[in-house]
Amino acid sequence: MSGRFVKGQSGNPGGRPRARRPNVSAFDIIFDKTLTATQNGVERELTMDEALELQTYQAALKGKQMAVRSVLKMIEKREVVLRKLAPQAASKPKPFAVEYDSDSANEAMELLGIICRNPQWGQGDGPRKLIIETWAAQAAISRPGRVKLTDREHENLPLFVKDYAKLRWPRGRG
Repeated sequence: MSGRFVKGQSGNPGGRPRARRPNVSAFDIIFDKTLTATQNGVERELTMDEALELQTYQAALKGKQMAVRSVLKMIEKREVVLRKLAPQAASKPKPFAVEYDSDSANEAMELLGIICRNPQWGQGDGPRKLIIETWAAQAAISRPGRVKLTDREHENLPLFVKDYAKLRWPRGRG
């Protein structure tokens, strides 16, 4: 019997032919090329990748939607890479110390109108030269759950409140 294929003999005696081209795409070959471009009157060598990115940026600036999307994707990829490269210590919060200064607290209360300079002491600095505004003292003595004042505290109150006589005491005075 004679058939198309002889038993025990390969149909391709020469074997598989070797690849004629390297396993590189045309895209890779183009990206390896460089070209000379003139920017602002200066010639410089650009890779095809750089030239394509530059052209995409220019198209995005002209308002081409596809170019804008491409640029946004490039920016997003760049940000991801930069985050990975950033030192991890930078993401940890740095400890800080807060210092309180009684003078700055007095200045803040003066700005808010809670305390004022005592007109009887004249000009000058110092905590003894500051008195509580009448409205702030009234708010303190009128609040629910306040602690009753002792007789000595009542006697000293006129020294610390601007218009002590204008205070309206709640029932039970103090």
